[in-house]
Amino acid sequence: MSFLSTYGLQSIGIRNSYGALGGRESLSLKSRARFRLGRSASRGTLSFTLVLLAIIQQGRAQIGGPQQPSFAPPAKAESTASSIPLLRRLKLNDSQPEFLPAGKDPENRLVSPFVKHVGLDQKQFWTAPLRLRWQDAKVLVPFAAFSGIVMANDATISRQVPDKPSEISRSKNISDYTAFSLIGAAGASYFMGLLARNEHLREAGFLAGEAALNSTAVAYLLKGATQRPRPLESGGNGQFFQTGLSFPSEHAAIAWSVASVIAHEYPGMLTKAAAYGLASAVTVTRVTGKQHFASDVVIGSALGWYFARQIYRAHHDSGLGGAEWGRVAEDSEDREAVRNPLHMGSPYVPLDSWVYPAVEKLATLDYIKTAFLALKPWTRIKTARLVIEAGENLDLDDNVPEDITNIQHQLEREFAYERGLLDGKSNLTARVESVYARGVSVSGPALIDSYHLGQTLSYDYGRPFRRGTNEQVGSSLWAAAGPFTIYVRGEFQHAASAPAFSDAVRNAFATRDLIPVAPAIPFAAVNRPHLIEGYAALNLGGWQIAAGKQSQEWAPGPGGSTLWSNNVDPVEMVRVTNSDLRFPILGPASLSLFLGSLTGRSYIRHPAIYGEKINFKPLLGLELGLARTVTLGGRGGDAFNFSNFIDSFFGHRAGGSVPGDTHTSMDWVFHVPKLRNYLVFYGELYADDDPLPIQNPGKNPYRPGIYLTRFPGMAKLDLHLEAVSTESPGFFNFGGTNHGNLNYWNQTYRDGYTNDGNLIGNSVGRMGRAIQAWFTYWASPTTTIQFAYKHSTVSADFIPGGGAWQDYQLRYDKYWKSGLYLKNQVQFENISHYPILFDSSRRNLTAIVEFGWAPERER
Repeated sequence: MSFLSTYGLQSIGIRNSYGALGGRESLSLKSRARFRLGRSASRGTLSFTLVLLAIIQQGRAQIGGPQQPSFAPPAKAESTASSIPLLRRLKLNDSQPEFLPAGKDPENRLVSPFVKHVGLDQKQFWTAPLRLRWQDAKVLVPFAAFSGIVMANDATISRQVPDKPSEISRSKNISDYTAFSLIGAAGASYFMGLLARNEHLREAGFLAGEAALNSTAVAYLLKGATQRPRPLESGGNGQFFQTGLSFPSEHAAIAWSVASVIAHEYPGMLTKAAAYGLASAVTVTRVTGKQHFASDVVIGSALGWYFARQIYRAHHDSGLGGAEWGRVAEDSEDREAVRNPLHMGSPYVPLDSWVYPAVEKLATLDYIKTAFLALKPWTRIKTARLVIEAGENLDLDDNVPEDITNIQHQLEREFAYERGLLDGKSNLTARVESVYARGVSVSGPALIDSYHLGQTLSYDYGRPFRRGTNEQVGSSLWAAAGPFTIYVRGEFQHAASAPAFSDAVRNAFATRDLIPVAPAIPFAAVNRPHLIEGYAALNLGGWQIAAGKQSQEWAPGPGGSTLWSNNVDPVEMVRVTNSDLRFPILGPASLSLFLGSLTGRSYIRHPAIYGEKINFKPLLGLELGLARTVTLGGRGGDAFNFSNFIDSFFGHRAGGSVPGDTHTSMDWVFHVPKLRNYLVFYGELYADDDPLPIQNPGKNPYRPGIYLTRFPGMAKLDLHLEAVSTESPGFFNFGGTNHGNLNYWNQTYRDGYTNDGNLIGNSVGRMGRAIQAWFTYWASPTTTIQFAYKHSTVSADFIPGGGAWQDYQLRYDKYWKSGLYLKNQVQFENISHYPILFDSSRRNLTAIVEFGWAPERER
């Protein structure tokens, strides 16, 4: 174990060659720092080590005697003339190494056998690309995509980390002590096993040390090749091939090497939690300690896990016990073996898909009872479950209208692949979802600023539009392999130029936002390739973790959530979702958590935003939801640290406030009983800086809605009717005044609740009202005609003179069996009153034509 202890001290000592803020120390300081730990560091490391050893012993007691894992092949005949155990042999034409016979000694000893092990380990790693197979892509491609997304956001993530020297030093010390404790646990396990003649404990320490040495050696070779500066060096840009040792993190590699071996040698729940918990702590604190970028620790952790897996599988004596460590990918992708859908990756259905209105139609008619209408998007495999549920309930009804049956059949064709997955088929596919061209022509002056004035076109992924001709040409595709999923939707966008706002408008903005007056710069034409959505996802037992640009809709109805809507360019985030939960009293539940970063802000740049939403069904026909988002961090904002993160949940006494900018909402969907599923009440309440919107009902905005599922004698016609207000008239009863500084605005984050200039919530704005209605006629499951009306106002207490306008919209959507589709929309807008913009009324006519091909529909 001496080789590991020495190497571990040296490798961690190299970190001490950089100060708490990343500066280089003198050579003498580096020499002392490599081998000297303070008294507190020694005590902390020793404590962690002893605790981990105690847990290992507890894990040993839990698993009892030796086991024979199921992956071990039958023992082969061995010559009786030789007492030398069979050694593992590496075949370069095999994708996996051969395994030792069960119960045979893999010669896990120091000196010559150890040197042979390390040589074979390194040879296997560097020659692995020669043995790649097509099915390896189901692991490698999603991991590469996920790593690429993280790497592209390294600088943004690093900017969210507090740069206080004390916090950086604390994180750095935690990572050092934790890494030392894991190294110490491996070394102690080896020597304790040697002295006590406990072969299992000795092997655990030996293999953990072997894995740590291999991963560290590769990490340092990659460091020398990539030359990436640390976050506090070279301006924190994270560019490669400069001067630095940031990529990858050998702390993370060591931690995951040791933790993964220990967790498999002693597979008790407590041992796994302790080992993986310590390794995760190292991974996180290397980032919060400004020693590495996020992608550095991702690759370092993967490197450690990989070597632990390969070494354990190659050198572990299965006769001693321990857990199975099977293959990542199956040997044969052609087998139709039964697989668990809870572990299958699936992309989310886009928010502008025809699928959501179709499923809502079936759900409001009570043919689907498990859909959460106020928490979207849904994964394709979840939607397939809803479609199957609808089919089962339709079969029980002898009087189903033909148009409803047709909707369900069309959904079955759309989700045929996912229905196969639910029947046990293998999840391995790549598909083009859509290819489309879209034109948006606006004939007159358009409203393009929902944060202040309003929007002519809303809930369209934040696409830019102005007076004149605007265009988008794009496509979307996705791939899934086992638990992994990749989704990409991109387009080329063109938007016309526009003149700058007048002096009066810019002065009004500055007055209400409490920011300097913006210069009179015209809006330049937009011509750009743009990623609408792009993410990599991993499904673990029903918990889907997705990283990348993603859209969300957190309320029922077509009018746009007041908390999180499709009005903005999708936010870069890490999101965790599970739609198949169940809680006592609350009943079935769906949960969504995310952490992201906002862009396009000039006052406080690149703040983080995180949120949670849970919807549940305590009663049949009733869906309730609670949600919250918090904006925190950014240059000049409230620091994104552990203390402020906790305070954002519970608050603190200083001024009775919470750090950051908090937004909450409550929503509901209620199927009115005894009306033959004719009527549904839905809506939401919203609040800025209140834990619950019902806390100050007179102050907080609201958005109630009614859905009439069909008209008597006209079963194909339905109606949505909504009203929304952010004027907060009841706030005056509390002695306050509202001048647009109450909702969607914050004293610290004066860019407001926006991403790239668009409101994240409802486009009614900071102080406005709207009444709107949608009449939809279902000519067929894939052909709809819709007429919509909307009356909007902006308060004169916010924008001088106020504003009012009316929108009349006619929309026609048609999908053909060939996969071709057409979406047409014509909207007439009458701006009847807006004195700060126009001296009289103005009108515009907007025409939208989208023609595309969705090959997924060819069934």
